[in-house]
Amino acid sequence: MNLKSENLVEIRRDFHRFPELGFKEKRTKGKIIGYLKELGLDVHSGAGIVGVLRSGEGNKVIGLRADMDALPIREKNTHDYVSNNTGVMHACGHDGHMAMLLGAAHKLSTNANFSGTIVFIFQPNEELGLGAKAMMDEGLLENFPMQEIYGMHNLPGVPTGELLTRSGIICSSESLFEIKIKGMGGHSSMPQLGRDAITIGAEVVQALQTIISRRIASGSGAVVSVTEFISNGQRNVLPGETILKGDVRTRRPDDRKKIELFLHQIASGIASAHDIEIEVSFETEFIETNNHIKPTEAVLKTAKKSGLKVTDCKPMSFSEDFAHFSNAVPGCFFLFGNGIDGANNKPLHSSDYDFNDDLLPIGADFWANLAKNRLSIEG
Repeated sequence: MNLKSENLVEIRRDFHRFPELGFKEKRTKGKIIGYLKELGLDVHSGAGIVGVLRSGEGNKVIGLRADMDALPIREKNTHDYVSNNTGVMHACGHDGHMAMLLGAAHKLSTNANFSGTIVFIFQPNEELGLGAKAMMDEGLLENFPMQEIYGMHNLPGVPTGELLTRSGIICSSESLFEIKIKGMGGHSSMPQLGRDAITIGAEVVQALQTIISRRIASGSGAVVSVTEFISNGQRNVLPGETILKGDVRTRRPDDRKKIELFLHQIASGIASAHDIEIEVSFETEFIETNNHIKPTEAVLKTAKKSGLKVTDCKPMSFSEDFAHFSNAVPGCFFLFGNGIDGANNKPLHSSDYDFNDDLLPIGADFWANLAKNRLSIEG
């Protein structure tokens, strides 16, 4: 199958039929490598895939990034290209992201009216925030030194093809915490003889909710959520151990560091009050994604030239590991509306989500136009 625009739907649906989890994108990588080689690009494979396209005498290098991985979700759709890999699904649109970037590679390689170098980046494991760092650890930025880098994601609930972005913070960080409460189990009829880890855990959960309302400004965009409450209790046995797991989102590194400190303070205080031990771990995989001014201006200018509606959006609460790229190279992350009707309006990560095929030519054209504008032959 070649990469002509009319085949992008079939390519996207083929990716959808065979989704693969992060760092397991074997078939996906093989298909992408085949397409890029068919176009004559210089292809490099490691954790992810890099395709290099050069034209003219220009020295400028820009990077265009798409993500490849799927999610551990059982698909509930009934269309004729549902996932063949049970329990794995493209529920975030990465199938469409890959197809659009491949479409742009086709347009730019067959009509190379630009001067410079384009680095097409197909990244693994975006969902767990590990793929960008893996490619950087392999020397992506040293081997392919770029002056600018761009990333894109679809967004349901917004009209198809409407572009959203902003300078500065665009996506929140995500930190994961785990709180281990080591109490003393006992008989449910005599709680005074033990240290009930469920009651203490509930006290910790309640206290954590005061971080945003009393320690961090409510308008900061920070969120603290407890997502798991696990104990070793039984029907008539009070648990001696409880594990709380959760998620923190912030738009500022300072807020992220303060929340980590407050978590430790709360745990220490409650442990002291109950004469028990509480351990806290706090790890950040996704840092805050910040857009640089000039690349963002380039995206907005290209969108307006392309006749697309543009929205200066508010910062998003979700996270993106594109942040690791744009923290090292001036970049811009932007969003395309996936549609407002029916299946196109299903939330990201839902079992009945589907990427909107009408967005494929819009995205492919935009990527190509952006590259040509940034690598203009006229300068």
